Order: sequence, then structure tokens, then C-alpha cells
Amino acid sequence: MSYTVSQRTQEIGIRMALGARTHDVLALTVGQGMRLTAIGLLTGALLALAVTRLVANALVHVSASDPAIFGGALAFLAAVALAASWIPAYRATRIDPNEALRNE
Repeated sequence: MSYTVSQRTQEIGIRMALGARTHDVLALTVGQGMRLTAIGLLTGALLALAVTRLVANALVHVSASDPAIFGGALAFLAAVALAASWIPAYRATRIDPNEALRNE
């Protein structure tokens, strides 16, 4: 996300020069990151559930598809992705529109 924000510096500068609020820039950037995260988490969870059925016989006294473990892992990964999206988005809101438009 940091790379994406750095590539969109001029666009964000134009949006802010035209009156976009800080909230709008945050919502745009974090929303994009969380959409990608949701796709990845859904795909990963489905693949993990499929793989657990293959290795369930190798586990002793442990459930291969424990909902608490899956939920905790998904929540942790979502929190990390939120931070990874929010930090560059926050930095993007601090861009001076004049500076962003001059910087190429």
C-alpha cells in the first residue's frame, strides 16, 4: 500500500486541491487495501479449510478446523492489513497539494 500511495501522490494532491477532506483520502486508500485484504483472507481461509481436511489424520488430540484458531488468525491478519493500509493513507493526507502537484 505504501508503494501504491507513493505512485498516486499527484492524484491525491489533485483531490485535496479540489477539496477532498482528510476522511475522503483515508477512506479511498484504506478501502482499497481492505478490499484486497478481504479477497486474500477469504481465499486463504477456504484453502486452509481444504488443507486441514487433508492433514486431519496426522493431528492427535487437536481439531484441524478449530473456529477459534481460524477466527483469531483472520482477525490478526485483518488488523495487520488495516495498519498497513492506514499508515500510508495517513501520510498521504499530510501531503501538501502544491508540493504534490510540483513533484513528478
